[in-house]
Amino acid sequence: MQTGRVQHATNPVDGVRIAYRTVGDGEPLVLVHGTALSHAIWRGFGYVAALRDRYRLILVDLRGHGRSDKPHDEDAYAMDLLSGDVLAVLDHLEVPSAHVLGYSLGGRVALALAVGAPERLESLIVGGGSSLPQAGAFDRLFFPGCIDVLERDGMDAFLAQWNARRAWPIDAGTRAAFMANDAKALAAYMRRSGVEPGVDDDVLRRIAVPTLLFVGSDDAERIGDTRRVAALIPGASLTILPGFDHSTAVAASTEVLAAVEPFLASVRGATSTRPAG
Repeated sequence: MQTGRVQHATNPVDGVRIAYRTVGDGEPLVLVHGTALSHAIWRGFGYVAALRDRYRLILVDLRGHGRSDKPHDEDAYAMDLLSGDVLAVLDHLEVPSAHVLGYSLGGRVALALAVGAPERLESLIVGGGSSLPQAGAFDRLFFPGCIDVLERDGMDAFLAQWNARRAWPIDAGTRAAFMANDAKALAAYMRRSGVEPGVDDDVLRRIAVPTLLFVGSDDAERIGDTRRVAALIPGASLTILPGFDHSTAVAASTEVLAAVEPFLASVRGATSTRPAG
């Protein structure tokens, strides 16, 4: 059983250091968190305990998050650099290919990997992700003008305004995860995200990696696009999680894993019966 300390890989394009941890034994499975979170969510929400006996979990902190470097330059958060960070971790571990599960931002990074480096993916799992351009997405997910508040007034002010607009208060774990961030780095990432072009439909139609998508039934921002992406990627599976929205679906590990574990088992089974050569 592997339970590693936090290690760092370096993205060769710009020298940004990416923190990661490996836990467990088996086929490699990369878990990629969402905006303002870190690899710690996978342990906190129960994914590590559920999966570590069958998979070598590679828990990544995306740049600008967790213990990875946090540049303040907006261009440092281009999607090709974010997906390159995951490849840098796989290279550092000498892992030729892996299953990849990403949620929200992590889902968009996973989708970018399936487009740009499909040979490195055994399977693709996207939760609450999007293939569309992200202009205005954070104003819709949090509150209008949220990036300006974050950059100008800091994380306390950001959380106060977000909390005032939510149907229920921010939970302690989410608050702690957000407070651990560098506000200016997070604002830089959000601004860059708003000008990313997304993934064209024709490109989605060419994805050949086994794919599962999941989304909360109450995730108004992402459910329509998730359905669309599932319809465009050949053979993709789709799971709708009843009663969950964008911020709560990732925490619903029991429901998520009820879809993810059979999917991974089916991919493993197909791989084991694939003819050699």
